[in-house]
Amino acid sequence: MATAKLGTLLIRTLAKPISNQIKVQAKQHETFRSLCISLAQRMYRGEVKLRTNLMGEPAKHVRPLSETKAIENGANALAEGFLFAVAAALIIAEQWRSSRSQTKRRDAVDDQLDDLKDRIGGMEERVNQVGASMEGLVASRNEELTRVLERIVEIGMKGGWVEVKDVPKIRLFDRANAPTAGVESSAGPS
Repeated sequence: MATAKLGTLLIRTLAKPISNQIKVQAKQHETFRSLCISLAQRMYRGEVKLRTNLMGEPAKHVRPLSETKAIENGANALAEGFLFAVAAALIIAEQWRSSRSQTKRRDAVDDQLDDLKDRIGGMEERVNQVGASMEGLVASRNEELTRVLERIVEIGMKGGWVEVKDVPKIRLFDRANAPTAGVESSAGPS
């Protein structure tokens, strides 16, 4: 950024001697001189007409500038126009460079956001896979423990530990459908 500003300053500094050279060339060359005279006369007529219209005076015949004054005014107008064009071009170039760097920065941020979204999506998928795997392991372990417990009860009854007739099979307790403590069920006493 500092080099761009230094470049801008250098171009502005070089534009001033070029504008002075335009003034000198306008006074020396015939084609430049005729261009300066016609430019200066048009500017002068426009200025006088504008001034008379603003003052509310009636339009009058505009006497042309002298040739020397017209050449000088035209050369100054060309030189100032050149300086203005250089300054405008530098401003446009700086604006373009700035917008290009902002676009690059926005694109980089968008790419990072897309990458993060992809990573989060992958992590969510992995968490879902691990959750499903854990549910499967827990269900398998519960089934195994149920079989072991049923076998222990069966062996204990055959071995004479307990003499109970018509023992119901053991069922797993479902916590999700279980009534909460302190709340009477609808099938309770009336």
